[in-house]
Amino acid sequence: MKFLRTLAAIGLVAALSAPSWAQQERVIRFGHLNNTDHPVSFGVKRFSELLATKSGGKMKVQEYPSNQLGNEMQQQSALQGGVQQMSAPATTSLAGIVKEFGLIDFPFSVSTFAQADALLDGPLGQTLIAKLPEKGLIALGYWDLGFRNTTNSKHAIKRAEDLEGLKIRVIPNPVFLDTFKAFKANPVPLPFAELYGALESKAVDGQENPFSVILSNKFFEVQKYLSATNHVYAANIVLVSKKFWDQLTPTEQKWMKEAADETRGYQRQVSRAAAQKALGDLQAKGIQFNEITPAEQARMRQIAQPVIDKFSSQYEPAIVKLYQSELVRIRKQ
Repeated sequence: MKFLRTLAAIGLVAALSAPSWAQQERVIRFGHLNNTDHPVSFGVKRFSELLATKSGGKMKVQEYPSNQLGNEMQQQSALQGGVQQMSAPATTSLAGIVKEFGLIDFPFSVSTFAQADALLDGPLGQTLIAKLPEKGLIALGYWDLGFRNTTNSKHAIKRAEDLEGLKIRVIPNPVFLDTFKAFKANPVPLPFAELYGALESKAVDGQENPFSVILSNKFFEVQKYLSATNHVYAANIVLVSKKFWDQLTPTEQKWMKEAADETRGYQRQVSRAAAQKALGDLQAKGIQFNEITPAEQARMRQIAQPVIDKFSSQYEPAIVKLYQSELVRIRKQ
């Protein structure tokens, strides 16, 4: 009995004295929609490296690209249920659970990357993030997806009137639909998987996406004109399952926050460099590119203003007021 008591005492001392090496290993399933050569994937890889370093290898990220864990809404449900730990969807996908995320989709809100970063990293972006925990999600910040631009097979878009009558595929989002209707285009909501075929068969005349998406999906094969409408700035958001987050120690949460903060600038830089390279590649492949003058951009913003007014009335007034004051602030910078 004395021998057993000695063994028990030794075991207790060992358990108390070795919390560092006894720390539970965490495996994080990080899913997203993009291919492994996309800037979102580069962001996941950098986050993984930083988190592994900070945690001494105890927190390991497993990347699941290219819809391997389902589409955006399926992955959102998996995070809420605690089945999946992380994802990086477009902010648009959150409007179904926090409708004020639709503010980010408002047309012509920002005109530069600096303005976009100031809006999302500032009080508005943080106020939206603060609404997610009650929906079972934690957000660690915003990544770059890029400005959305318009391609078509008919003619260059240099003025608002050039959109009139064009059948433009848009994502199935009420703000996008109403925006293109404001320009008297015919917006067609189509699943992305059907888009190339619809462009090829001329079922639709054009579409709108960031440069890198236009290139990687070879839309230049079935589209002649690319116009820098820059009508919406698109962002991804880094999400964590709240059920998983609540299991973490304060130190583990700190590591994840720090890794995400350090990844954000890198991912944005990579994404924006990729967009510029994609534009050059698209022009080299024969697509005809044109920019739109700042004066015409301002006129297009005015044409789209009724859309902004319509949807603003459906959102929480305090957040809409914050959004409007933030736009005034960032446009002065």
